[in-house]
Amino acid sequence: MAYASGKHAWGISDRSGRRYRLREMKVEWTGAKVGPDEFDPKHPQLFPPKASPDPQALRNPRPDQAESLQVYVDIPTVEAPRWSVFEQ
Repeated sequence: MAYASGKHAWGISDRSGRRYRLREMKVEWTGAKVGPDEFDPKHPQLFPPKASPDPQALRNPRPDQAESLQVYVDIPTVEAPRWSVFEQ
Protein backbone atom coordinates (compact mmCIF):
# COMPACT_ATOMS: atom_id res chain seq x y z
CA MET A 1 0.00 0.00 0.00
CA ALA A 2 1.42 3.36 -0.97
CA TYR A 3 1.11 6.41 1.26
CA ALA A 4 1.03 10.05 0.19
CA SER A 5 4.19 12.07 0.69
CA GLY A 6 2.43 14.58 2.95
CA LYS A 7 4.35 17.67 1.85
CA HIS A 8 1.45 19.94 2.73
CA ALA A 9 -0.18 17.78 5.40
CA TRP A 10 -1.12 19.13 8.81
CA GLY A 11 -1.38 17.25 12.08
CA ILE A 12 -3.04 17.98 15.41
CA SER A 13 -0.93 17.75 18.58
CA ASP A 14 -2.08 15.16 21.09
CA ARG A 15 -1.04 17.42 23.95
CA SER A 16 -2.29 20.90 23.07
CA GLY A 17 -4.54 20.43 20.07
CA ARG A 18 -2.52 22.94 18.03
CA ARG A 19 -1.92 22.43 14.33
CA TYR A 20 1.61 21.63 13.10
CA ARG A 21 3.13 20.46 9.86
CA LEU A 22 3.00 16.68 9.93
CA ARG A 23 6.64 16.34 8.90
CA GLU A 24 7.72 18.53 11.86
CA MET A 25 5.79 16.58 14.49
CA LYS A 26 7.64 14.20 16.80
CA VAL A 27 6.53 11.05 18.58
CA GLU A 28 7.26 10.97 22.32
CA TRP A 29 8.19 7.88 24.32
CA THR A 30 4.57 7.72 25.51
CA GLY A 31 3.38 7.39 21.91
CA ALA A 32 1.87 10.89 21.74
CA LYS A 33 2.46 12.86 18.57
CA VAL A 34 3.35 16.46 19.50
CA GLY A 35 4.81 19.59 17.98
CA PRO A 36 8.54 20.31 18.13
CA ASP A 37 8.10 22.97 20.83
CA GLU A 38 6.11 20.56 23.04
CA PHE A 39 8.42 17.56 22.74
CA ASP A 40 9.69 16.16 26.07
CA PRO A 41 12.34 13.42 25.92
CA LYS A 42 12.19 10.56 28.39
CA HIS A 43 13.72 11.57 31.71
CA PRO A 44 16.88 9.64 32.67
CA GLN A 45 15.41 8.68 36.05
CA LEU A 46 12.77 6.62 34.26
CA PHE A 47 15.44 4.27 32.91
CA PRO A 48 15.77 1.43 35.43
CA PRO A 49 19.28 0.75 36.75
CA LYS A 50 20.98 -2.37 35.52
CA ALA A 51 20.59 -5.12 38.08
CA SER A 52 23.75 -6.94 38.97
CA PRO A 53 23.76 -10.41 40.52
CA ASP A 54 24.17 -10.74 44.26
CA PRO A 55 27.66 -11.63 45.50
CA GLN A 56 28.29 -15.31 46.07
CA ALA A 57 28.41 -16.63 49.62
CA LEU A 58 31.35 -18.57 50.99
CA ARG A 59 31.06 -22.33 51.25
CA ASN A 60 31.18 -23.65 54.85
CA PRO A 61 32.03 -20.34 56.57
CA ARG A 62 33.39 -20.42 60.12
CA PRO A 63 33.30 -17.63 62.69
CA ASP A 64 36.50 -16.25 64.13
CA GLN A 65 37.90 -18.30 67.03
CA ALA A 66 38.32 -15.42 69.46
CA GLU A 67 38.62 -15.87 73.20
CA SER A 68 35.39 -15.53 75.06
CA LEU A 69 34.84 -12.22 76.77
CA GLN A 70 33.95 -12.35 80.46
CA VAL A 71 32.28 -9.38 82.06
CA TYR A 72 31.84 -9.12 85.83
CA VAL A 73 29.15 -6.84 87.15
CA ASP A 74 29.52 -5.73 90.76
CA ILE A 75 26.47 -4.38 92.54
CA PRO A 76 27.42 -1.74 95.10
CA THR A 77 26.01 -2.31 98.57
CA VAL A 78 24.55 0.52 100.61
CA GLU A 79 24.77 0.37 104.36
CA ALA A 80 21.73 1.21 106.42
CA PRO A 81 21.96 4.60 108.13
CA ARG A 82 22.81 4.67 111.81
CA TRP A 83 19.99 6.39 113.60
CA SER A 84 21.89 6.70 116.79
CA VAL A 85 24.36 9.11 115.19
CA PHE A 86 21.58 11.49 114.11
CA GLU A 87 19.74 11.48 117.46
CA GLN A 88 22.41 13.36 119.39
